[in-house]
Formats: sequence, structure tokens, C-alpha cells
Amino acid sequence: MKQYLDLCQRIIDEGHWVENKRTGKRCLTVIDADLEYNVAANEFPLITTRKSFYKAAIAEFLGYIRGYDNAADFRKLGAKTWDANANENAAWLANEHRKGSDDMGRVYGVQGRSWAKPDGGSVDQLRKIVDNLKNGIDDRGEILSFYNPGEFHMGCLRPCMHTHTFSLLGDTLYLTSYQRSCDVPLGLNFNQVQVFFFLAIMAQITGNKPGKAYHKIVNAHIYEDQLPLMRDVQLKREPFPSPKLIINPAIKSLEDLETWVTMDDFQVEGYQHHEPIAYPFSV
Repeated sequence: MKQYLDLCQRIIDEGHWVENKRTGKRCLTVIDADLEYNVAANEFPLITTRKSFYKAAIAEFLGYIRGYDNAADFRKLGAKTWDANANENAAWLANEHRKGSDDMGRVYGVQGRSWAKPDGGSVDQLRKIVDNLKNGIDDRGEILSFYNPGEFHMGCLRPCMHTHTFSLLGDTLYLTSYQRSCDVPLGLNFNQVQVFFFLAIMAQITGNKPGKAYHKIVNAHIYEDQLPLMRDVQLKREPFPSPKLIINPAIKSLEDLETWVTMDDFQVEGYQHHEPIAYPFSV
């Protein structure tokens, strides 16, 4: 909890105001933030200084694992996070590549599971990583990337958390995740949950032990309409101890994640929290 609150305070103390063209709002911004999560000790980084909701974050990432490209499929899992970007983004609504209501285009999981090859066909990046890690292989290229500049025009949003690199030392698995941009009050806890979950679930389905997850953020910011709530409310609260994430041990393969797994297979134990805070969301 401390590293999250320290980053929020750092942005307030050291941040520079930057105009954001997409949202039309200013952001108080710092460059370069490093967070780490002890997955081995199951110190689940769910924010305690406000009530946070972890299942939507896991549901969204499960949709990425499945390669979903439609907001309706994410809603069925329990994540409404793509509704606005798929259906309220003016530039995407006018895009010739949009296939209709709820279509997201070639973003995130689509790239991870079916990266288009210029000579035809596609690459399933995640399948290769899972197969290697199950066999104890780390070729120093166990990289899952959602960032495909050649297809930005075919999706509703460029990926924010865009690349995940797995590293295997003996039978201990590590993860380094890279994020180009982060809405710290509203989005960061969502992303923290996803980085932690991704290492935990990948260790489980590949038969390895989880180690630490390293989360690297380039541009960390607080929107101007979020600043009073962060400065005057959330940072005034004392954090509680970290809860634990309980994952159904019956999940043993990528195929399990692709087929029968639901949000009922994930629970949090020992979560104490303060009252929720309604931070504004910028589309």
C-alpha cells in the first residue's frame, strides 16, 4: 500500500501540468514510476484507502487471455470497462474498421492471441509463452506485447499496459510489465491487480512458483478533476494490511482459462478498506 500512496504524493509534490488532447483536461504528471508486488507471499495489492473492486480487473484480463474484441464479451465476464471506449469514442465511432456496436477492434488480447503476420496467418504469443514455461524454458524472449503500431487505426484505443515479459529462474517465475500511461487515482489499482493476477495465474498453469512482479510506468498522472479527492481525502487515510488473492486450484491450463473459468474462481481474503471514492473517469 505504501508504494501506491508514495507515488500519489510524489505526483502532487513533483508533478508538472500537461494538457491532454484526447480528454481535453490537464494532468499533473511525473515520468518513471516503479512498483513491485510480492506474489510469492500473496501480498495482493488491492488498495485499502478506498474500497476497490478486483473482480472487474481480473475479468478484463481474462478477456485479454481469451483474445476478446467485443465489449459485450467482457460484460458477460463481469467487466464493463470497454463499454465507453467501444461505444462513446467519437473517433472510433467514425472509423471505417469498426464492425458495429461493442466492437473494440484489434486491441489488447487480439494482438496477444492473433498478431497478424505480414505474409499471412497470425502468431499466438501467449500460447508460445505458456508452452515454454511449462517445459522450464526461458529463451529471454517470453514476451507478450499488445502494442502494434501498424494496427492502431484498427482499434478503439492504444494499449496502456502494453508489454509483459516473463523470466524463469529455476522453478520461480517473475513478471515485468510495462505501462506507457497510467491514470493513478482510478486506473492504477486496476492495473496493479492485473499484474499480480497475471503472474499468479501463469505460475499456476505452468507448474512454477510465483516470485515478484515488477510494474514499470512511464507517464503517471492525476487528472485535474481528480486532484482534490486524492489530496484531501484518500491521502489522509491510513492503509490496512494487504489482503490475499485465492485462486481456484482446479485451474491448471490455458485451456481452462479459455473455457470454463469464471469470476467465482477468484476470491479475496482479509480485505479491510475505507469508504469508496468516486473519481471522475476520462474517456
